[in-house]
Amino acid sequence: MFSKACEHGIKAIIYIATQSLDGNRVKITAVAEHTGTPEAFTAKVLGLLTKHQILHSIKGPFGGFEMDQNQIHNTSLSQIVKAVDGDQIFMGCGLGLKECNALKPCPMHNSFVKIRTDLKNMLEKTTVYELAVGIISGESILMR
Repeated sequence: MFSKACEHGIKAIIYIATQSLDGNRVKITAVAEHTGTPEAFTAKVLGLLTKHQILHSIKGPFGGFEMDQNQIHNTSLSQIVKAVDGDQIFMGCGLGLKECNALKPCPMHNSFVKIRTDLKNMLEKTTVYELAVGIISGESILMR
């Protein structure tokens, strides 16, 4: 459903949030290690998320990535998805047709509109904080 970049971005943000809640800044190597993602790819995705002000990147020997409390509590999954993948998932056709719309629907249009709307609502309502707390409590995992 999401691109690999988006999946990596979501996992990375959740991990960074868990560490930021403890007051820790994390290096790329730690993010990649704790999320099971390639380091170079993770760096590229985190650069994109930094550009969209979803997290902070601090340069230097004591640098790394972190999120402030406002970012952790107020960033929704939809913001991460839009930053990495754009908003096509919220508007696109289930079959990938360019001309699909309510006036000229594809065979899946009506069913897919409901699924797309439900997905958008879930992503907008789910915050990074909620997911980070699930990791911290042990209710959720980031790696297999």
